[in-house]
Amino acid sequence: MLRLTSHRGGFGNRFRLRLQYRHFVYFFFVAAIFMKLVILHNNLHARYIDMNLLDDLIAIGSILLASFWTLWLPPQGRSIALGVLNVLLTVLIFADLVYYRYFGDFLTVPVLLQAGQVGDLGGSIRELIRVADLWLIADWAVWAVFMAVRRIRHGGGNRHPSGWLRGTGSYSNMGGGSFSPISFSGTSCRTLGWRRFRRLYTGIGVFVLGFVLTLGPIRFYTQTWAVGLFENNWWNVSLYNVTGLLGFHYYDASRYLKEHLGGGQTVSAEEQEEIRQWFIEASQRRHADNALFGKYAGSNVIVIQAEAFMNFMIGKTISGQEITPNFNKLMGESLYFSNFYHQTGQGRTSDADFSSNSSLHPLPTGSVAVRYPHHTFDVLPQILKTQASYTADAFHAYEGSFWNRNNMYQAMGYDRFYSKKDFQLDEPLGWSLGDKSFFRQSLTIMAQEKQPFYSFMITLSSHHPYTLPAGSQELDTGEFKGTIFGDYLQAVHYVDAALGEFVEGLKQEGLWDHTILAFYGDHDNSITDKAVYEQFFGESLSELDMHQIMNQVPLLIHLPDGQHAGVYEEPAGQLDLTPSLLHLLGISSDYYMMGNNLFADLGSDRARGRLVVLRSGAYTDGERYYIPSDDNLFTNGSCYDLTSRKVTEIEACRAKHEEAMNRLRISDEIITSDLIAEFRKEN
Repeated sequence: MLRLTSHRGGFGNRFRLRLQYRHFVYFFFVAAIFMKLVILHNNLHARYIDMNLLDDLIAIGSILLASFWTLWLPPQGRSIALGVLNVLLTVLIFADLVYYRYFGDFLTVPVLLQAGQVGDLGGSIRELIRVADLWLIADWAVWAVFMAVRRIRHGGGNRHPSGWLRGTGSYSNMGGGSFSPISFSGTSCRTLGWRRFRRLYTGIGVFVLGFVLTLGPIRFYTQTWAVGLFENNWWNVSLYNVTGLLGFHYYDASRYLKEHLGGGQTVSAEEQEEIRQWFIEASQRRHADNALFGKYAGSNVIVIQAEAFMNFMIGKTISGQEITPNFNKLMGESLYFSNFYHQTGQGRTSDADFSSNSSLHPLPTGSVAVRYPHHTFDVLPQILKTQASYTADAFHAYEGSFWNRNNMYQAMGYDRFYSKKDFQLDEPLGWSLGDKSFFRQSLTIMAQEKQPFYSFMITLSSHHPYTLPAGSQELDTGEFKGTIFGDYLQAVHYVDAALGEFVEGLKQEGLWDHTILAFYGDHDNSITDKAVYEQFFGESLSELDMHQIMNQVPLLIHLPDGQHAGVYEEPAGQLDLTPSLLHLLGISSDYYMMGNNLFADLGSDRARGRLVVLRSGAYTDGERYYIPSDDNLFTNGSCYDLTSRKVTEIEACRAKHEEAMNRLRISDEIITSDLIAEFRKEN
């Protein structure tokens, strides 16, 4: 029979207290993680994304699904497991928050596979951390204080509540009294087997509750305003708006496992034929048998992809100094595309590299170079080698493993990739070698190459967080001095000076008059504070102004004879670079490419109708500009008339929006299902 001795109070009160404490740790864990998810959400400031009651239920349900299994453990093991899980989820939430501040996106499995790159991002990460982020570990401090108080109140030792966690020991001095350990003889409900059974059904019950709280609201969303959520090209932030942060990571992990362990996605024969036909029509749109086709056949081609080099400061001055004097000078004898857009996603620099050379969109998550480096693509270096016997080299003074470049560049057909190990670090600056020395050493190699050659160069000195040594700072940034925006302008000014030296070097080596030089920015600078840009321009900025500022990068193309110089305002994007260069060289662009040929209708009214699609689903055709909402609902987006620069009827953007989304879908299927290889087998 059950025997107990109590000096004060009944066993019932103490039994209830023990039950309350048994689950107090779990309730505290759920509340703490929920608080962290709310903190993250409040730091996103995403348009049309709030956190309503259903979102709260999804968040709580996802926490239960992540932790229900801890209830199957004995009390002491449960506390340890919850502590470890708390740390892991806190790290994940913090990492997502920092990543979002830089990329405007969330971490995915493909990105995490490049975790080795995190050490290289140290300076940038430090710049993105805020003091207020300490709230993410406030629960740790509260718990430490709680445990310290309990230890003091109960005198330490086995009388500390941790004895409750073990389910053993002497329960004395509780409320001023004590009772002896419980005897389990004759009472089957207190046996070890019963305790295990109780933990089992408690865990199952919490799992079911978590499943209902999570999947119920998500199902409601996907049957109302989020139809097609898991089938279409939804941006990660839009997925988050439906699934919550933990739900997004559940989905991302399952999607990755399905792609890599489940044989990947399959594309039906009907879909393949649709895709094939789309590319045939795209090739026909690019075709133009005009005077520029083949005019520069046999010319060397140098493409410079400049780190975070944006368009808004081209031609601008600060404190009486030109920010980009060498670029401005070069504009006078080159083609400058003033409405050129970067089309990158999570892969940023890697995406710009891939899209500019393959004329395909990057993926919505991760980098093609990391996820599918050995899939088949029609890329510029390979085409130039096979069609015109070019030598093709890539130059980037950083670790060759970064963004998996060693493998990707080999697959793209480059003869040689000159990485950090191939350069003398005689000008250490920022992440690696200063761009002035990088250009100088690269030019020495080019001058010895067999011509014609294709050289693809990636600069580095204007990389976030844009800190240059005092000796390299030559721009007076005035009121922005000491700010990250001022540092950015300083870094861009240095890169511009390096470009000027490189052009002079090409002339001295006798290469200038035999070379097509293309220079473009890879992506934005991740400085998204609207007030800073309004201060720089001295005027208020609209949503359209800011979206264009953050997505426009310059494209400058200098032809060997300096012809066709001028400013071209027609819309263009990174996918357009390879088809356009092939046109100048007299090589047909009848490949699986999605971009436009900028020289097919140069300067004509027809060029104004070119469609340029961003990875986010935004697009412009020169007449209208569509900005998607963060929740991915078409009707919540903004449709602008570019003549008036005012919001117009949303329906005016619907047809092109559907075409834009179709292009993203086709590009994704071409990449993930390796369809180009399949199409070639059939031919």
